[in-house]
Amino acid sequence: MSSTQTPGTFTLGDRAVHRLGYGAMQLAGAGVFGPPRDREAAVAVLREAVANGVDHIDTSDFYGPHITNQVIREALAPYPKDLVIVTKIGARRDSTGGWLPAFSPAELAQAVHDNLRHLGLEVLEVVNLRLMFDVHGPAEGSIEAPLAALADLQRQGLVRHVGLSNATAAQVAEGRRICRIACVQNHYNLVHRNDDALIDALARDGIPYVPFFPLGGFSPLQSSGLSDVAQRLGATPMQVALAWLLRRSPNILLIPGTSSVAHLRENLAAAKLELPADAMEALDRVAGASAAG
Repeated sequence: MSSTQTPGTFTLGDRAVHRLGYGAMQLAGAGVFGPPRDREAAVAVLREAVANGVDHIDTSDFYGPHITNQVIREALAPYPKDLVIVTKIGARRDSTGGWLPAFSPAELAQAVHDNLRHLGLEVLEVVNLRLMFDVHGPAEGSIEAPLAALADLQRQGLVRHVGLSNATAAQVAEGRRICRIACVQNHYNLVHRNDDALIDALARDGIPYVPFFPLGGFSPLQSSGLSDVAQRLGATPMQVALAWLLRRSPNILLIPGTSSVAHLRENLAAAKLELPADAMEALDRVAGASAAG
C-alpha cells in the first residue's frame, strides 16, 4: 500500500481514489444510445456523487455517443482537483446504436480528441482500450497494434495512464510488455467470476481491477442466498453485492451506475456495510452454486 492510500482507497494511475466510484453509462438513453430521458436528473446524480466524496467517474464518448461526456461537463466543470475521470476508446456506434470496433490508429486518435473536447479537458487521466474482438465478452487476439497507438498518444501528452477493458489474462500480459497498464476493467460480480485468478495476480502487483456490471448489468443479480444475507443485515441485495466486491480484494475499484439519486445513495452506503464471516461464506456459496449451474 502506498503512502497515499488508506484502507478505503487504492491507487489508480498515480492518484489515490475512493474504492467506490460512479459509472456514467446509464446517463445516456435506453441502450446507452441517445439523450437521457431527464437531463436535469442526470446532472443532479453527478453532482450528488461528487458531493458525497466520489472522486472516480467512469465514462466514454461512445456512450450516447458524446452525450454522457457532455452531461458530465455540464454538471461538474470546472472539475474538482481530486476528481479522476476515466474514459475508454476502441469502439464506436452505428446509426441504430450497434457497437462496432474502432481500432485503427486514426480512430483511436479521433476518440481521444473527442473525449477531450466533450469533457473539456486538456489531458485524459486514464484511457482504457476497450477490446472488441467479441462485443459480448473477452476473446483472444493480439492487442499490440492498437495499444502501441494509444501509448503513442500517451507520449504526446494527451493521455496520462493507459488501461485495458474486456481483456483476457493473456492480453493483459501482452499489454504489460508494451506499456504500463494502470488498470483492468472487465465483467465481474458475485456470480460472474471468470477473472478470480486475474484479480489476485493484479492485486499482487498493485494494479486496480474495475468490475463493470458489478450488479449484473442489464440482467440484475437475483439470488435467494443474496436476498437472505441482505435481509439479515438490513441492507439491499445490491448493497450486499457491492460490499462483497469491496471485501473480495483490496485492488477492486467499483463503478456502479445509476440515473437515480436515491439509488446512488444506496450504492455509496455499501462502502460502510460490514459483512461478517458467515455472510461471506453464504455469499461464496451463492457464487459456487451459480458456477455449478
